[in-house]
Amino acid sequence: MLETKSIRKNIDLYSNGLLKRGLSDSKEKLNKIIHHDDNRKLYKAQLDKILTEYNQASKKIGEKIQSGKMEEAEIMKKKSQKLKILRKKTSEKLKNEEAIIYEILTNLPNVPDEIVPSGNNEDDNDIIFESKKNVNANKKLYPHWNLVKSFNLINFEKGNKITGAGFPVYIDKGAKLQRALINFFIDQAIKKGYQEIQPPILVNETSAFGTGQLPDKEGQMYKVENENLYMIPTAEVPITNLYRNEILNNSLLPIKNVAYTPCFRKEAGSWGSHVRGLNRLHQFDKVEIVQIQNKDNSSKTLDEMCDHVEHLIKLLKLPYRKILLCAGDLGFSASITYDFEVYAPGQKKWLECSSVSNFKTYQTNRMNIKIRTNKEKNLAHTLNGSALALPRIVAAILENNQENNEIKIPDILQPYTGFNKITR
Repeated sequence: MLETKSIRKNIDLYSNGLLKRGLSDSKEKLNKIIHHDDNRKLYKAQLDKILTEYNQASKKIGEKIQSGKMEEAEIMKKKSQKLKILRKKTSEKLKNEEAIIYEILTNLPNVPDEIVPSGNNEDDNDIIFESKKNVNANKKLYPHWNLVKSFNLINFEKGNKITGAGFPVYIDKGAKLQRALINFFIDQAIKKGYQEIQPPILVNETSAFGTGQLPDKEGQMYKVENENLYMIPTAEVPITNLYRNEILNNSLLPIKNVAYTPCFRKEAGSWGSHVRGLNRLHQFDKVEIVQIQNKDNSSKTLDEMCDHVEHLIKLLKLPYRKILLCAGDLGFSASITYDFEVYAPGQKKWLECSSVSNFKTYQTNRMNIKIRTNKEKNLAHTLNGSALALPRIVAAILENNQENNEIKIPDILQPYTGFNKITR
């Protein structure tokens, strides 16, 4: 959530930033916030004055009664009653102004970083790096949905029978490959100083609001009927909320956490070949890295997190590319995001496997996470990234390492799988 005081100081910068996102009425909304904040300050000052006069009047009533001046006490009582009524009316006006400001702020996305390019969709994103695909054009390559069936690794039909489309069942070496990747990703993060967390996979409404899933992605989350609980779309939600309403000492930074969780997304309105097989699921596994930093180091931290993700993909020896998202393709809470995509030669397409984002103070303003430096307390910066999301990594591994009658396991994974290839 944007800060009102920052909007006041940087209204043109914020307005232009939101305009990059496609909000044509951004200046109008920001001015509306300032207008209602002016009213809020006015009513707050009035309320403080009324409360002072009310307290003084209450004190004088007691003094008049004690001194036997009952007539004067009655006059003071009448004044006190008027002040009480005025206090209630002014308090209601103050709450109304605060509610208007809150409503506008909660529905405004984060302001894009200055280096984020303008644009409306993924076609306007900047490709920062793209590796060679190293694909043998003369070799017939199959998409992973054919491979998992012929090698008996994943059964989509059984998952559909148990739950529905988008809930696959992993079998034998398919399940072992999945578990191997999870352990590999977690071990690599721990080597980089991340502390492993095993959080709940259900969160309450406050937690979902804190990271920006609500109100923006309400239709994409599974909600438990008759409960104020949501299935997590990413471990970012519970991990970041660990620090909600906390003041952290600057000496403790950076705070670095890693977690493996299943993730749940409705992906409403998705259909076609781009969601076939593992390309888009309603339930999938993901290892997430989260950092809390201060303002001075958050940009450097974003680069370090991107380097970590890039290193993982290189260790798996997968063709990949790094993309800077344009303003129109940014997530609601993000200020800047780099996507990583791996190439799937059986499909002849790039598959997103990670998004690494800096949210700056947007989430921490919602969650009230602050950093204490000497006598100052400032909002922290939050960052997170998929390191990595498994379905499309599995798809890319299978499609890039397929031979006639076997699928080779990347060298780095073999100590985790216990086997170096998958055969029929």
